[in-house]
Amino acid sequence: MKARVVWVEATAMMGEAGSGHAVVMDGPPEHGGRNLGIRPMEMLLLGMGGCAEFDVLSILKKSRQQVTGCVVELEAQRSASDPKVFTAIHAHFIVTGKNLSEKHVARAISLSAEKYCSASIMLGKSAEITHDYEICDEE
Repeated sequence: MKARVVWVEATAMMGEAGSGHAVVMDGPPEHGGRNLGIRPMEMLLLGMGGCAEFDVLSILKKSRQQVTGCVVELEAQRSASDPKVFTAIHAHFIVTGKNLSEKHVARAISLSAEKYCSASIMLGKSAEITHDYEICDEE
């Protein structure tokens, strides 16, 4: 996997992934930024959420669950001093579908957290990662 980050101006950067996709990142005004894009640490948190959601959806699909929607709400705390690493991350999954099995949803989230999600397992080396879920039945 390859990526590159190109400085644009002040604290604005353009991140380019090996897949050909790009994203703008920027710092807050109090650090010289112009609020042109997402913060790099927010990108890291979003990456973990996307990785976990990808796993959960894949596992539920293989379990023949009728998922129609999935949202992961993430909340993180960071160290007060440098390096300001994540110290705690909580992921709340909201899974919507038809006749979803609570057992399957719980298992999918657990497997992602403990075995498959590279991002959360890596971040778990410095942060306590917790998760919970709710199931919304679509009629």
